[in-house]
Amino acid sequence: MVKTRKIPQRTCVGCREAKPKKTLIRIVRTPERTIIVDPTGKANGRGAYICPRNECLEAAIKSKRLSKALEVDITPEVMTKIKEELEDLIRSAKSSSD
Repeated sequence: MVKTRKIPQRTCVGCREAKPKKTLIRIVRTPERTIIVDPTGKANGRGAYICPRNECLEAAIKSKRLSKALEVDITPEVMTKIKEELEDLIRSAKSSSD
């Protein structure tokens, strides 16, 4: 009998859809309480997952689900930095899939 591996699922904080973990981008609140984008998915800290789409990012910010998932208030400066990093990752993902 062949064992099939389970694919880890995570929920996007923007669209609230469960998707394979590898297709999502992880945002992490580190133990030092800084917020970073973690493209490897392995950084220490509390994480939240988001689809590589601008619509999901906007929804997560507007509804404050990202702040709630990371259990921290996110300042506008940090939010701008996160947006820029995510947009860079989204652009690179689109260009590599073309």
